[in-house]
Amino acid sequence: MRGLTVTEPVPGQHGFALAEVVPPAPDALQVVHPIDPGPAVGRSRKIKNVTGPGLTDRFGMAATDLGVMTRTPSGRIIAVFGDTFRQPSVGSDDWRAPVALFSDTKNLDDGIVWSEAAGGDPNYARQLWPYNHNGPAGVSTVLPSDVITVGDVMYLHASAHFPFGNVGFTEIWKSIDDGHSWFRVGPRWDAHLHNGLAQLWTWDLGDDGWVYVMSTGFRLQRDRPLILRRVRPERIADPSAYEGWGFRAGEWAWRNEPTPVLEGGFGELCLRRIQNQWVLVVFDNFGYDLDVRVFPDMTSNLYTVPTGTPIRGTTWGQEGDDRVAQLYGPSIVPGSRLDGGFHILLSQWNTATGWPYRAMQFKIPVPSAAAPGGVGRTPSAQEAGEPLDSGNGQGAGRRTRRGAGRTPVR
Repeated sequence: MRGLTVTEPVPGQHGFALAEVVPPAPDALQVVHPIDPGPAVGRSRKIKNVTGPGLTDRFGMAATDLGVMTRTPSGRIIAVFGDTFRQPSVGSDDWRAPVALFSDTKNLDDGIVWSEAAGGDPNYARQLWPYNHNGPAGVSTVLPSDVITVGDVMYLHASAHFPFGNVGFTEIWKSIDDGHSWFRVGPRWDAHLHNGLAQLWTWDLGDDGWVYVMSTGFRLQRDRPLILRRVRPERIADPSAYEGWGFRAGEWAWRNEPTPVLEGGFGELCLRRIQNQWVLVVFDNFGYDLDVRVFPDMTSNLYTVPTGTPIRGTTWGQEGDDRVAQLYGPSIVPGSRLDGGFHILLSQWNTATGWPYRAMQFKIPVPSAAAPGGVGRTPSAQEAGEPLDSGNGQGAGRRTRRGAGRTPVR
């Protein structure tokens, strides 16, 4: 274990057991070799299941989902998973969340292979911080939204559920030992912040030195739009330091209350800066599919940027390389490229039977990059559509896309 991190749990807000943390001094970090994503593909292809029996049960996690990913400061791949169980069934014994695994995979086309677990025991995926599921505090679980590396530190955003689907608060955790251990930084964030649209995050560091955050609400109905904010990395744990991108007085600008940049009904999402472009992969519940957008600037008009739908939802028994039943939770695999192979993790959960409940690796095509539009370009209200009214969530000119497929419950 890389340094002492957790002693005895101490009482916290909402009855949580908070970790009494002694931040460890990081070991000397060595950068590993580059990751090879392989060549680009013209259509989606499933590489493999990356969790499940014979794959992750050696870490005590035969059933798990999500797997939000980034590269650690040393260059390893880390994936942070959600609700995790020892047996291949949701609700089986040894419930933990979040947990994390490391991979030293160099060739993504060969499929991701896990090397060790985070949390202090390389052979068992411990819950990254102590709390009781369905304990006296009323919390059901704590789920990871996204993880980011900034220099030699890492940050993990997570949401606490009272119960699942009812977010009580969100929080940010920090690691200074390459992702092996985590301690909470800053306050807990109000679940109602920005009309409840700051519960489920994705984030990455831009070339201009800002960390950009796209987020939505965490609802079982998956019926909320996306908003955009930004923050300086050194103030990432300070809620007052975040600037919203919003529509006010007839124009879009920073430092406004954020208004939706993309309307519809969205679930988990993943934003990454890759080869001078932004890439957003998101589960579109109204379309029951996975959408990929590529754009040069964070203020680009997301209604007009190149967009692809590499994977669509389907029913059980009708799956294929580009069709997945009860899909959700996309995360871009580190090493992916716009001019080469582009890999994602994608989850699925058969809510009727409790299995499959797993993460899978896919290689997908991505749309061609959009032409640069200039950092800070402000789209007009006509371009972006009328923003949502702050009170009731209904706005004139609202653009949604409803598919015929059923709405999966996650």
